[in-house]
This record gives sequence, C-alpha cells and structure tokens, in this order.
Amino acid sequence: MKQYTKKIIAIVFLLLSINVYALSLSNDAINRGVNDTCSSYLNQIEKSYNLNGLNITVAHPENPAILPSLHISSQKYNNGSSTFSATLVPDEEYCYISTVLVTSVNNQTCNEISQFKLEENPELQTSSYADGDFTIITPKDSTYQIILTTQGETGCAMTETRMLWPGR
Repeated sequence: MKQYTKKIIAIVFLLLSINVYALSLSNDAINRGVNDTCSSYLNQIEKSYNLNGLNITVAHPENPAILPSLHISSQKYNNGSSTFSATLVPDEEYCYISTVLVTSVNNQTCNEISQFKLEENPELQTSSYADGDFTIITPKDSTYQIILTTQGETGCAMTETRMLWPGR
C-alpha cells in the first residue's frame, strides 16, 4: 500500500510541476515565475522561430526565478513536425540559453535540404558522414550547427543547436 501511495504522490507532484498551456512559451514562463530576463529572451526567441504549437514549461515549483527552466513547443505541419526546446539558466541580471530545434520533413531528402541551405548561404560549411546519412552544416562563425539525418527514401530530420550567452 505504501508503494502505491508513493507512486501516486510522485505522479501528482510531476503533474503539478509540468504545465501544458495554449499560452505562448514566454507568457507561460512569466506565469510560472521564471526570471524576467530569461522570460524576455524567450519571448524574442519565440518570435524569431514563430513558435505557436503545444507548449510545455518545466520550472522549479519553489524557486523558478533562480533555477534553470525547460521550455518545449511542438508543432505539426502537413509534411512533418517540429519540436523546439530551450533551457534557460538565470544568473542574476543575465540568462544563459541553449536551444534545440528538431524538424522532421517527410517529403524532402537531406541532400535537397543541404543544397537549398547552401544556395541560401554559400559560406556554410558542410561535412558528411556514414555514406551521406548524416550531414553537419555550420556557419563560419559557428553560432549554430544543423545536423541532417536521413529518414528513409524521402525524409529528413534537421536538428539545429545553439548556445547563447547574452550580455556577457
């Protein structure tokens, strides 16, 4: 009986610490008490990525303004889906941010996507691995990296990663 009680308490705590809202990620962060600087940066990121899907925020239930928080947004498209994740780490008036955006496309190959990105920006550097199953795309300033992973004959998963240290 004690095991069941512990499991129920753990599940209730988990459900209380995770909120799913139709609100924007930044509004959810503000409502949860996340650091103002971090919430402001999240708002800017949210606008630049045009995030408007199902949102989840995980923040410390007692100290959300001083401890790291996790923010996730998932979107569905007619040809795939994407999941965005940001970890915000407050440091007094600063906020450190790491982001990951994974987009799965069902009707384009990784080679087509790689060629398109190179046409957009010929200065991108590409490296290919495992007979072309993986391609890494990096700009000259190394501000981000994109990993293209082949999915079957006509699918591709794109994983874009960034780390930001605004103000430092």
